Amino acid sequence: MRNFTTLVIASVGLLGSMLPQAKADEWDQTTIFTFSGPVEIPGQVLSAGTYVFKLADSQSDRNIVQVFNKDQNHLYGTFLTIPDYRLKPAGKPIITFDERPTGSPEAVRAWFYPGENYGHEFVYPKAKAVQLAKANNTPVPSMPNELADQTTKPATTMQEPHVVELKQAPLKAQQPTEEEVEIAEVFVAQLEPLPESLPTTASSLPLIGLLGVLSLVSGGLLSLVNARCKVTK
Repeated sequence: MRNFTTLVIASVGLLGSMLPQAKADEWDQTTIFTFSGPVEIPGQVLSAGTYVFKLADSQSDRNIVQVFNKDQNHLYGTFLTIPDYRLKPAGKPIITFDERPTGSPEAVRAWFYPGENYGHEFVYPKAKAVQLAKANNTPVPSMPNELADQTTKPATTMQEPHVVELKQAPLKAQQPTEEEVEIAEVFVAQLEPLPESLPTTASSLPLIGLLGVLSLVSGGLLSLVNARCKVTK
């Protein structure tokens, strides 16, 4: 009986250790994508393979996205995004693409974490944004061309000079007509700040509930053990 009681307590402890990890995944929105062909992101082209997309690990940088290899030991880039919005959140990760001329890799437009209304629309260097806007007949957010190289530099913190320069970049919107306008004229709804608290969607409530049930079970078992010990005495 003593061994079974210990097993229940160990299971509760294991669930407790899982909860912080679940919250951490929601916070940085770690998402794994496998591409069957090459895809373009600002400043570079990713070959076919598996990649990890995640928000920068900082409460104040909810519009900075980093892309890693599958093992997360190689950083491909640190990218500026603006909030994108979906009326109905999806139950699975979504990545949208801009069309390109035949033979060119599709360009990543935006990425949405499961259960979230707000996603992350990538900001492209001006020259590429102009091409994408014309090809897709839709506005594309842009930054100065000279900042393209900043996205591929190593970035262990969000306070490094090239990352700060990215965050302070003057953003514009490239129209399909090749007109450049202020970004707020086109993306006014998307420019609302993202929430700075932990997401409430896709929460850990089921784990918390299970944790509570197992706690009650383990408490009842311990009471039963104590009662039997008193009877034996």
